[in-house]
Amino acid sequence: MLTFTNLAAFSIHIGQSLGETDYVTITQEMVNLFAEATGDYQWIHTDPERAARESPYKTTIAHGFLTLSLAPKLMAELYRIESIKMGINYGANKIRFTSAVPVGSRLRMQAQLKQVEQQNETTAKVFIECIFAIEGESKPVCVAELITLLSEQE
Repeated sequence: MLTFTNLAAFSIHIGQSLGETDYVTITQEMVNLFAEATGDYQWIHTDPERAARESPYKTTIAHGFLTLSLAPKLMAELYRIESIKMGINYGANKIRFTSAVPVGSRLRMQAQLKQVEQQNETTAKVFIECIFAIEGESKPVCVAELITLLSEQE
């Protein structure tokens, strides 16, 4: 894990990799809980028997937004800024779901610091490109530029 004392120290790393996370296994339970939270019960996600018969993947697949929602958990493996008191999701740019994530897949994320926009003395918008990939696959399953509003302690 990379540790930075403050936003200024973090900003020096624009254009650099923040690293690659450990793998997380996508389970049917995770998919079912996400379906329950979002109300998206499409059979391709929640019905393993039907998916085995009718899906081109021959199994259920994770919701695209489930993959994306793993970003905060995975980002916490990569870096920490000691002076930050609060971080808020600000938005995202260029989200693409480029491949399906079959249940049982092992997924990890790579991240690169793209930009830091200072808003005032203690707050900045941080732009990080996140690339999610399945173990053993060369094509990413999701690519997104995530924006977080970070506030330092005064």
